[in-house]
Amino acid sequence: MNTPFKISRRSFVLSAVCLAACKPGSAVLELTGSTMGTTYNIVAVDHDGSVNKAELQSQIDSALGQINALMSNWDAESEVSRFNHHAGTAPMTVSQELAQVVAAAEDVHSKTDGYFDITLGPVIETWGFGAPAGGFATPDDAKLADAMAPVGQDKLSVSQTSLQKTNPATQMYLSSIGKGYGVDYVANVVSQAGLRDFMVEIGGDLYVSGSNADGMSWKIGVESPDPLSAEVVQVAKASDMGMATSGDYRNYFEEDGTRFSHIIDPKTGRPVTHNTTSVTVLAENAMLADAWATGLLAMGAERGIALSNDLGISALFIERGADGTHVKNATEAFSALQA
Repeated sequence: MNTPFKISRRSFVLSAVCLAACKPGSAVLELTGSTMGTTYNIVAVDHDGSVNKAELQSQIDSALGQINALMSNWDAESEVSRFNHHAGTAPMTVSQELAQVVAAAEDVHSKTDGYFDITLGPVIETWGFGAPAGGFATPDDAKLADAMAPVGQDKLSVSQTSLQKTNPATQMYLSSIGKGYGVDYVANVVSQAGLRDFMVEIGGDLYVSGSNADGMSWKIGVESPDPLSAEVVQVAKASDMGMATSGDYRNYFEEDGTRFSHIIDPKTGRPVTHNTTSVTVLAENAMLADAWATGLLAMGAERGIALSNDLGISALFIERGADGTHVKNATEAFSALQA
């Protein structure tokens, strides 16, 4: 039996952990917990039964604490928060980890022609996304222009040891890439424990290594973007890859018959108007999958599929049809991974 795991930003379901193929003396470890305002789930095959589960759990929780201390916008003392509150334009010394994430964000920003942008936080807040329920509002032109003034990754520069901004008001929000990096960081902890066949998932972003407990490639089910449905619309097989989904179906509001989602076009500061509702990406790690899923969703299927095929990116685009149905469009690289 090789039942797929179902992954989305809404839920994570362990459909089955099959023990039949495990050799004598091996065990399947399952570890769960809370982090980053969501949950994490880890499944690993301990082939020789040598891993201390409690010790591994402690190492994972410690690693997640370190990531939050570096990249959480909700921790006023985190490294990214200190950078955001840094009033000047002089370089600020930062950790190698934060510099690595920002450098990756710069690369995806460039390759998506600016559609991936980690400085959009003020604009997102101006529209009321992320605010308490009922806080949505359509800003007037002047208010939107004020929010857009410090936005733009061209206002950031990064080296291996420092970050710098040309506008003191520019801030970074890493939710679209930091969670994926957290997945990779935890995956490294699991690997350092001597495990080679495992899956790490945090809030829908994941990394799979080696094989599942059946000795086969991991099978991941992508859920329908319909918030009332848990239907799996596509299954992909993966090994030694990260996966992430970005969607517009959870955080949106309607005003005068117009639907406004939290996916912002960085060029206009306004919610995107195309019909692409979710993008799932498979990449070499979860950090890149996380960032590319967000950037490609902002671009929309027409431009996003063309770019993905040019760059060999494995992506599944789902669009809202005129009749309320959902239409799938897979890139060439993603089609090769369909189960």
